[in-house]
Amino acid sequence: MFWVDAELGSEIYLDGIITVIDAKYGLKHLMEEKPEGLVNEAARQIALADLAIINKTDLVNEEELNQLQETVRSINGLVKIVETQKSRVDLCQVLDLHSFDSKSGARLQEKLQLVKTTRPHLDKNILTVTFEVCGSVFEEDLNIFIQNLLWEKTFKNKDGLVMNVIRLKGIVSLWGKTHQVIVQGVHELYDLEETPQVWSESEPRANRLVIIGRNLDQEVLQQQFIATVLNKKNRD
Repeated sequence: MFWVDAELGSEIYLDGIITVIDAKYGLKHLMEEKPEGLVNEAARQIALADLAIINKTDLVNEEELNQLQETVRSINGLVKIVETQKSRVDLCQVLDLHSFDSKSGARLQEKLQLVKTTRPHLDKNILTVTFEVCGSVFEEDLNIFIQNLLWEKTFKNKDGLVMNVIRLKGIVSLWGKTHQVIVQGVHELYDLEETPQVWSESEPRANRLVIIGRNLDQEVLQQQFIATVLNKKNRD
């Protein structure tokens, strides 16, 4: 609501999504079996997060903590992890995240370069995929790709399962735009916003997307993105 409502945004804005994870029982919640078609709620909350706070780390050993961290990162390759005990967190780590505005453009560009496609975690369904396609894309074609992915849900993986996106983030290069553009998506909502960063002449233009969700297939998503871009070029 705070992200998409301009009137609310004048006073209050969405800075970021924080998920708190119990170090002792986090894996237990992530391993809970759900009926077919339902998402594990603990995994969904991690998938949505910009920041994950693992609390009560004093109650687990190093091996258990490492396993939990690996599971969190397998779900959400973008999330920042902070470890704490008794909920003591430096406010500098949880405030001014700017995860949903153009101020995060420079940091996001650097972060996207490090994100890799993950392997399925305990749920086997929710994971992170990322890909990069060089060149620029027309904004209307980018909208078609995103709407087919988020709204129409027309993309299926190699097993024939519909891909369901929980979080979408990326930097794209739009025709006619000198500035880099951030694309953000949460479930069926998405937004495009120009950043202060200008594409330099020495810097190759590229579109890099990170998608978190269920039944995702990196190869299929990249092929669909390329097909959308080439489709417009062929028409021209």
